[in-house]
Amino acid sequence: MHENREPLTDAIRVPAGHEIETAVDGSATAPNEPTIRRAAAIFIFFTVALDMLALGMIVPVLPRLIGDFTHGDMAKTAQMLGVFGSMFAAIQFFFSPVLGALSDRFGRRPVVLLSNMGLGLDYLLMAWAPAMGWLFLGRAISGLTASSVPTAMAYMTDVTPEEKRAAAFGMVNAAFGMGFVLGPAVGGMLGSVNPRLPFWVAAVLSMVNALYGMFILPESLAPQYRNPFSWKRANPVGSVSLLRRSEILTGLAGMLLMAYITQQSLTVYVIYADYRYHWSDRTVGLSLAVVGLIAGLYAAILVKKAVKKIGERGALLLGLAGGTVGLVIFGFSASGWLFCLAIPVFNLITLAWPSAQSMMSQQAGPAEQGQLQGAINSLRGIAGLIGPSLFSYIFSKSIGAHAIVDLPGSPFFLAAAILLASLIVAARVTPRPAAPI
Repeated sequence: MHENREPLTDAIRVPAGHEIETAVDGSATAPNEPTIRRAAAIFIFFTVALDMLALGMIVPVLPRLIGDFTHGDMAKTAQMLGVFGSMFAAIQFFFSPVLGALSDRFGRRPVVLLSNMGLGLDYLLMAWAPAMGWLFLGRAISGLTASSVPTAMAYMTDVTPEEKRAAAFGMVNAAFGMGFVLGPAVGGMLGSVNPRLPFWVAAVLSMVNALYGMFILPESLAPQYRNPFSWKRANPVGSVSLLRRSEILTGLAGMLLMAYITQQSLTVYVIYADYRYHWSDRTVGLSLAVVGLIAGLYAAILVKKAVKKIGERGALLLGLAGGTVGLVIFGFSASGWLFCLAIPVFNLITLAWPSAQSMMSQQAGPAEQGQLQGAINSLRGIAGLIGPSLFSYIFSKSIGAHAIVDLPGSPFFLAAAILLASLIVAARVTPRPAAPI
């Protein structure tokens, strides 16, 4: 295991207005260091929240905007929506390692700020887009700029001691949850006025966030911990090579890939609820908001308590077990109420992500955290390429007159089986905590 230095000591470059005194050995000794650390962590939290809010805002209006360009052809609109989704996931897969490696070379601050500003300018492009090609280009650029999330995760690693990283990653995941809850709701309201309005608002949010960060966000990675940039480490295959360093890293990477794929089973959530429970759009929207809200609360509150009580390994296994049980209940639920009661159980999976990322971050050195987080985000990209088509196909073959087997819940049963396999892998590769002497 690589030994990490205490975060925000001699590793930080502070913007004007935050003075840090330097001791003889070069370490920072300023009494306001904890305040700077909190301010930096809070900024990263809001950066991720605003990024996810902006991304979520365009979800309900993007199909309508594509439909305008296809002149209302629903089949072509659905086809193009799938192309947009696959392209976004592919760009995340290829460029997350690049931005992670760039942050290991030049520091986290410039990558985060440039990504925020780029995302804002991209939303302006999409708001203006006069043709499908321009909209497609904008969506491609948003996939690139949204790949800064691994850099934000690496930043949190830099400024957080090992024993507190699971809780820190939990807060970042809570930011994801906030964006998931608020984004589509806000986008839907703005889109009812004009389908391009959410893009304008998202642009303003992203650029204001970047300008705010220019004044408040210090650098977290010391020059002596930076790695020269190389395409060997920055490409997806090269970045994932880091995950083969140890049995723990390799096993947890495999576990995360399987778990990320199971998350994609929620792509059939809407049509499943419509087919089985005949829910209205309003009911589906409210239930999705509940999913995001509970996930955010678990990430913000429960992760820290669970890690403190049962350790990172225990929280990881509990999260995977809860997610497995929740998926099984989803598949068996004959009524909408039972389905809703399973949401808090399924959302226990929220405990798994920060616990796994914390354990993995302890297997890499300070100069490798960007590469590591980029590799992890590439796993999400792979899952995004595989999952939606897989679970949609399984669902299509489980309903209707030509069903191979009449089992509407089959996508969730498959997801539960995959998640159970990931639980077994996690239990085997993670070391048990040492027994007290």
